[in-house]
Amino acid sequence: MLRRLPEALVWLALLAMAVLPTCAQAQQDVIQDIHIYGSRRIPAESIRARMTSTKPGDPYDPATLERDFNSLWNTGYFEDIRFERQESPKGWIINVYVKEKPTIRTLEYKGLNSVSTSDVLDRFKERKVGLTVENQYDPTKIKKAEVTIKELLAEHGRQFATVRSEVHPIPPAAVGVTFVVHEGPKVKVGRIRFEGNKHLKTRQLRAAMKNLKPIGVPRSIFLENLMSRTYDASKLSEDTERVRDAYQQKGYFKVLVEDPKTQLRDTAGGGFHLPFLHHGPGKSVDITIPVVEGDRYRLAAITFKGNKAITNTKALRAAFAMKDGDIFDTDKVRKGLENLRKEYGAGGYINFTPVPDTKIDDDKKLITLAIDIDEGKQYFVRRIEFQGNTTTRDKVIRRELAVEEGQAYNSRLWDFSVLRLNQLGYFEQLKPEQDAETKRNDKDATVDITLKVREKGKNSISLTGGVSGLAGGYVGINYSTNNFLGLGETLSVSANIGNRERSAQFGFTEPYLLDRPIQFGFSVFTSRYNFDQANQAQLLSGVALNLPTTVLNTLQNYTQSTTGFTASSSYTLRHSLKHLSLTYSFDTSSITTFSNASQQLFEFLAFRNVSGPNALQGVLTSKVVPSFSVSNVDSAYRPNSGHSLFVGGELAGLGGNVRDVRPVVEYKQFIPVNHHRNVFGYRLQGSFISGYGGRAAPPFERFYLGGDTDLRGFDVRSISPVTFLADTVAFPLLNPDGSAVPRDPSNPRLGSVTVPIPIQRIIFPGGDTSLVSNIEYRVPIVGPVAVAAFMDTGLNFVALPSQLKITPTQVNTLDTTSFGCPQLVSFTCMGGQSLSFSPNLTTIGRTNFVPRMSTGLELQVLMPVINQPVRVYYAYNPLALDTLIHTPNQITRAMFPPGGAGDFTYAQALASFAPDYRLREPRKTFRVAISTTF
Repeated sequence: MLRRLPEALVWLALLAMAVLPTCAQAQQDVIQDIHIYGSRRIPAESIRARMTSTKPGDPYDPATLERDFNSLWNTGYFEDIRFERQESPKGWIINVYVKEKPTIRTLEYKGLNSVSTSDVLDRFKERKVGLTVENQYDPTKIKKAEVTIKELLAEHGRQFATVRSEVHPIPPAAVGVTFVVHEGPKVKVGRIRFEGNKHLKTRQLRAAMKNLKPIGVPRSIFLENLMSRTYDASKLSEDTERVRDAYQQKGYFKVLVEDPKTQLRDTAGGGFHLPFLHHGPGKSVDITIPVVEGDRYRLAAITFKGNKAITNTKALRAAFAMKDGDIFDTDKVRKGLENLRKEYGAGGYINFTPVPDTKIDDDKKLITLAIDIDEGKQYFVRRIEFQGNTTTRDKVIRRELAVEEGQAYNSRLWDFSVLRLNQLGYFEQLKPEQDAETKRNDKDATVDITLKVREKGKNSISLTGGVSGLAGGYVGINYSTNNFLGLGETLSVSANIGNRERSAQFGFTEPYLLDRPIQFGFSVFTSRYNFDQANQAQLLSGVALNLPTTVLNTLQNYTQSTTGFTASSSYTLRHSLKHLSLTYSFDTSSITTFSNASQQLFEFLAFRNVSGPNALQGVLTSKVVPSFSVSNVDSAYRPNSGHSLFVGGELAGLGGNVRDVRPVVEYKQFIPVNHHRNVFGYRLQGSFISGYGGRAAPPFERFYLGGDTDLRGFDVRSISPVTFLADTVAFPLLNPDGSAVPRDPSNPRLGSVTVPIPIQRIIFPGGDTSLVSNIEYRVPIVGPVAVAAFMDTGLNFVALPSQLKITPTQVNTLDTTSFGCPQLVSFTCMGGQSLSFSPNLTTIGRTNFVPRMSTGLELQVLMPVINQPVRVYYAYNPLALDTLIHTPNQITRAMFPPGGAGDFTYAQALASFAPDYRLREPRKTFRVAISTTF
């Protein structure tokens, strides 16, 4: 046994020699560490994090390293990656060498003129090019960008454009990319021809091509390049389909519109051309569209099947504006199907699907339209919730909704509800399809509606100021909150202070009195208004006037002070936009005159049951204003669609001492055009005022036009007919040296000799009939900024001369006055004459029934803070008054005694009381305003 011990030791030694190398090898196959080299922009830790399969301490595995290599490469951040392993006593060190793709520091476009850089970036975003500044440089994206730019230029007529990219290194690790663009000639649409069109004229078919049809006069000798559109090959197939649709709307249901033929040609290569009209050398594409019209078909009948909810087929048939036997019109079919969808949507069948099928009888040329109706389930409203109303309470929104929880979902009433919310002006414009999220539960046939609103600033603060023809220099502040305490109540305070006008007003409106659809409001106000015709003329002319007292006494100069209150109530008819309103107003006015003309206008005009000085004080006006209005205008501040009608009338005389009636009618409409981008709007307004019970309307209630709210190019309330008011004046008899002729030279205290003469004072009484029209075409520019072309016309005239009636006392005074002093006996006038005077004032023909017009451009900025549009506009007045009128003269030489004193006094009387007046209104106006015209 002892002999065998060395043999065993030998075997143990051999076994140890075999095991020790194996352990060492196992230790060397472990990854000791990972080193990152070459990273600049991307942190090394981010690279290690991408190597999800390889970590220090893991066994070394080439397959795992390959997966991590692919993971790094697929990030797209690197243009070169290299893995190397390095042996160490404790295992393998993995060295990762990366070369990052350079960062794009700049993007430039050289030679790009037809489109803007923002257009290119928008197209990059639309096509998901993924090329922006500070992104990794990727040659693939650069090539895709080149193709996208060429595509965009082709749409703008640059079919032959070339685009290449230049990459400039920007140390240490960035590049600048420049796209070098050669746009080439602009390709425009040339001649558009149709082959085979026998029943539809080429003009009709060309008009159907909305994308490529000429803008103006087609195929003009000089205007072809100017008025033709840019050629876009991608739009040609769309226009071809429109040609097909134009035929089908005329009954040619089987029309065949073949592929268009295009031919490129050079234009304006030489010869005579007009500058600014012909654009020089270019290219045009002539388009020829072959057409096989086929036969014309008529409607045989429209049948329905599958209709269970609406069994009245006559009601379904009424949705189509085609009678049996009419020309088959595919456009009317489309509109009829949409009407069916609305009809079923009003009953809660929101999954309604109509499947039309046409059965053609070629022998009789008739088409039967069979509509298979899939009604789907009737859905009910389970819950209506609101988001975004941080101030406005839920009940304020909910009470405007015509759709209620638990009822069948009515899409028509939902659209109506959104319209009513838009009319409040509390929120940004709501759109049913965008701002309402509808969740359907098909199992229970219910819908949950979430309306997302964006509240406007409830406070409206506006500052006004400037110089106007009547108000003079003024400043004003207006504050209102149209959603007081989030309850929808309106509180308003306004004040205006000027050298001619002062006013203050406080008002409050409760839209839902006692939570019923009854609106109640009241206001209290006070105002003081100075009208000085001489100062107005000085403002308009810009020249200081130095008029004698005798002339100033012929001009209007008075102050009117008014204090009063109004109370109003209106009721909204259920589930409609119709309102019935009743307003009561009471105010007291007093007038202080500063010229004979003003004194006599108010004292002599028969608007009260008294005359003389008492007519100027205590003018009490008590009136009611019933009205009816309906409006589906979609916005309170900047409407895009809808129309409104207002019919009302003022009746003064239920108390007070003024009797008049004033009906008012106003209609306005806003029509979206150019794919709902622009808006065409117009307003028509007419009003009339008349006294009754033997009285005329008060002078201060009559109509004056001009200003921001009607005719923008004219001064505020400056448009009025002109008339002359008869009066008598004791004119001093003057010697040729200007001294007065005394009644008794020996007794100067008896005064001088005066001659009673008839005079005519010019006055601007206002009209009794007012007609105004406003037309506006608004184009949004960016955000709240828009530009509008406008044209305002107006007519302010006297239709009833009896409403300019003089009091009988004044007429009698004039008729019984002995005018003139033809004989001076013992310094006493003798031989005067009587004249006859009309009881009604007569307007000057050249100032009555004279239309005015103002047209121009207006820049509008809707200010979010003050919730009012700030407008800057320039107006030109093509119809403005510019006439010379002569004062009606009843002064004769026979009214003065013979001799030098009579001759001189007669000449002085004519100069003072029978002047000529030049009535000239401005031709141009530049103004800033904070308001809306309509």
